[in-house]
Amino acid sequence: MAQSTAVLHFSGHQWLRNRLVLSIISGKPVKVDKIRPDDKNPGLRDYEVSLLRLLERITNGTIIEISVTGTAILLKPGVIAGGPVLHDCPTSRSIGYFLEPVIMLAPFSKKPLQLTLRGITSDDQDLSVDLIRTVTLPHLQLFGVSDGLELRIKKRGSPPLGGGEVQFLCPVVKQVKTLNFVERGKVKRIRGISHAVRVNPQFSNRMIEASRSVLNRYIPDIYLYSDVYKGEDSGKSPGYGLSILAESTTGAMHCAEALSQPGVAPEDTALLASRALLAEVRRGGCIDRQHQVFVLLMMVLGSEDVGRCLMGEPTPRTIQFLRDVQTCFGTTFKVTPVESDDASGPELIFACLGIGYVNANRSLA
Repeated sequence: MAQSTAVLHFSGHQWLRNRLVLSIISGKPVKVDKIRPDDKNPGLRDYEVSLLRLLERITNGTIIEISVTGTAILLKPGVIAGGPVLHDCPTSRSIGYFLEPVIMLAPFSKKPLQLTLRGITSDDQDLSVDLIRTVTLPHLQLFGVSDGLELRIKKRGSPPLGGGEVQFLCPVVKQVKTLNFVERGKVKRIRGISHAVRVNPQFSNRMIEASRSVLNRYIPDIYLYSDVYKGEDSGKSPGYGLSILAESTTGAMHCAEALSQPGVAPEDTALLASRALLAEVRRGGCIDRQHQVFVLLMMVLGSEDVGRCLMGEPTPRTIQFLRDVQTCFGTTFKVTPVESDDASGPELIFACLGIGYVNANRSLA
């Protein structure tokens, strides 16, 4: 027990979400200082404070201390409680910013989580709720979390005013499975969602046609779904966007999206998303860049066996996460390059021995 009381010490605001998640899962207190000390407006932003409040709500007994200037925080983790939670997200970041860390924690809660989040459903900084539903949740299923796992989009909300609402339901597991995912396979189908709110519904169809003009050259099995929300369910601001994903014969997924910008035609938005998807597939690996951290965390928590996963070049966020995992759990990854003819960058196999994390919070009722 003496080990768990040691406070982990980090500096800077950049990787705050990952560090809070590692702290809560490992049960080790974490102190983060030097949060934007030299900024005109030093300290935590409103969305970071909101995230801390959300983590407080889905856990029980968590103590968060924020310094007077907001440039340092101390988090003493409690147990992940789950249950029904309602949270209003500020409009400075989209719902995806808050959902990502919650999805990492939710399977290890005491009761199944029923989380309702209100705010912006898609922006250009974080994963949209569409990609979380169609890509992130299937990644969670790789680790044996599936029955009752669902994300419902009740209302859409575009920036700047938001007004969207989603409901995330997650079951509780005792332990996650070990992953062995090293075959990339060939892309067999492309799926996508073209959404439009408070604009001409025709925008959605224009995006689909423009996207098809690029993607049809490569593969015939393409289905892009038009999702137009009206009235109360369309939030408070106009906007549109396209989220697409490519799935391979082995179940590997790569995704990309683009959202409306002032003065940019729907066709250009769709072309941007389509080309980004092709670039993402070209990078190789079984996991796309957005989900590297998520998959690596679940591999660390897997049963006491060696998990392996093929990935493309790691992002700066991934590299820092590997360092933080070593600090928290003492786990290191063996990274082996793989010969690849059709990937643009290096392909690497990440392997680690799982720590055999068991969900002690789970209520047995």
